[in-house]
Amino acid sequence: MPNILPMRDFSTDIGQAARILESGGLVAFPTETVYGLGADAENPAAVAAIYAAKGRPANHPVIVHVAPGADIGYWAAAIPPQAQALMQAFWPGPLTLILKRAPHIPDAVSGGQDSIGLRCPSHPVAQALLREFKGGKGGLAAPSANKFGHVSPTTAQHVRDEFDDEFGNNALIGAILEGGQSAVGIESTILDLSRLDTHGPVLLRPGHISAAQIAAVIGVIPRLPDQSAPRASGTLAAHYAPRTCVALVGSAQLETTMQQLHRAGRRFALIRHAAAPDTLSIGQCELPADPEGYAYGLYAALRAMDAIGADLILIESPPTDPAWQGINDRLRRAAHDSAGILERLL
Repeated sequence: MPNILPMRDFSTDIGQAARILESGGLVAFPTETVYGLGADAENPAAVAAIYAAKGRPANHPVIVHVAPGADIGYWAAAIPPQAQALMQAFWPGPLTLILKRAPHIPDAVSGGQDSIGLRCPSHPVAQALLREFKGGKGGLAAPSANKFGHVSPTTAQHVRDEFDDEFGNNALIGAILEGGQSAVGIESTILDLSRLDTHGPVLLRPGHISAAQIAAVIGVIPRLPDQSAPRASGTLAAHYAPRTCVALVGSAQLETTMQQLHRAGRRFALIRHAAAPDTLSIGQCELPADPEGYAYGLYAALRAMDAIGADLILIESPPTDPAWQGINDRLRRAAHDSAGILERLL
């Protein structure tokens, strides 16, 4: 069973976690987006242990997290001016940049591609760990600390819920650093800058940092992903999914849909943001009606509703304006494998 290392023994806990990582082990740690499952990015065996623990396909790249002030030139073959400007504007923070990978960096972190995803997290525990690990000169490969394709964790307990067996044992993770609930709540924005000469900047995954904010720094709106775009974390059609089927329903159709499910004898859970409380669901969560508050609570709500044994998680569709792009991206992928579920249940 891994230790959950509390913040009250901060320096000792960070040192213990760094030694685990330096010896090739795995450590789950908090970031401002979600909790990550970290390993030494320059140790292919340690990175392979992440893939094995998550059940992650070997060609699906991970993001390398670096300390504030890290030498990005060590990781990337080239750092274009646009990258420099974005790092200055948004790092530390929830922005991942895809750059050409330096030749000496193992391709285990990039799924065999010639690119690399780099991010500097703003969470104080993540920063302390990165500064301690290899004296601040290392990088941590760290996808979300959950089984591949499942709902990302935003608390240390979510990580344990994901990896502990029925007896509360977990031989896969050396330690879990406690850092409270992740403040952003959805994964980082991913921007491809590895093909600027041919494609310009490409937004591979929307997140807390918007395309408009990026454009304000580099002077151009990022393009949508194209066929030749690098593979990136969390961009498969189906991802972020609870075990229970998910259906998104517009606010105007929500009451009718709930009545139909009730008449059909279906047990459903509800996640809402504008609709009034209902008496037909077997459980419900109300999320804030603003995108920041909604993102903060989304994954915890999905996990809570997934645990109550419903036939379906019914989600009131959020607004579609640009501020909600990252949230709608996550919900669309969470519901992908549940396409047609309402028709089947009704």
